[in-house]
Amino acid sequence: MLHATVISNGLSGLPRAYTSDDRIRYRLEAIVPAWAPDFSDDDLVIAPNGTDHVALLAIRERMRAFLDDGGALACFCGWFTDWVPGNRWVHDNSHPTREVELRLASDRHGLFAGVDLGKFNVDRHGIRGWWACGYIEPAPGAEVVLVDTWGRAIVVVDEVTTGGFQLLTASGPLGDYRRVGDTDDGIGRVYRNLISHLTHRTLVTT
Repeated sequence: MLHATVISNGLSGLPRAYTSDDRIRYRLEAIVPAWAPDFSDDDLVIAPNGTDHVALLAIRERMRAFLDDGGALACFCGWFTDWVPGNRWVHDNSHPTREVELRLASDRHGLFAGVDLGKFNVDRHGIRGWWACGYIEPAPGAEVVLVDTWGRAIVVVDEVTTGGFQLLTASGPLGDYRRVGDTDDGIGRVYRNLISHLTHRTLVTT
């Protein structure tokens, strides 16, 4: 079983996207004054959409140590402070959202297996370009998984900057959203594929 910490952004719906089951056990980590989280018992740390990136900047060395020790990070939110090792998020909404079209560039770990990319381009509410607030400047050697109309990195897997695993998205909430109507081939499928990959990775490492 994986053990994961979800950095709490205080949103009431957060537990619905990260509900423990027989594969993964979650705990919510609230950000408090003099925050000094302990990730030593975790396999995965999740920074969901809407995370406090100022607080994460203050613990960037702690996060780096966790990753160098073989941990995994999933950041599902454009980070506007420099806390993510090796990779940089760039805010850019200069292109009209109607022009955004996402396509798969590489997928060595099968994170997009069984996924309908059309549901990334137009969400279940009919909104196009909901990942369009920025892009990622990936670390040298990182895998660019998903790109936009202009070839900019939107989803990146980085296994080279640290001793661990990073899945980074430019925007867009990832989680297991079947409880709120997501279909099995939608955005939540990528998250479930991620959990399957990390479970296998942890077993192999162990």
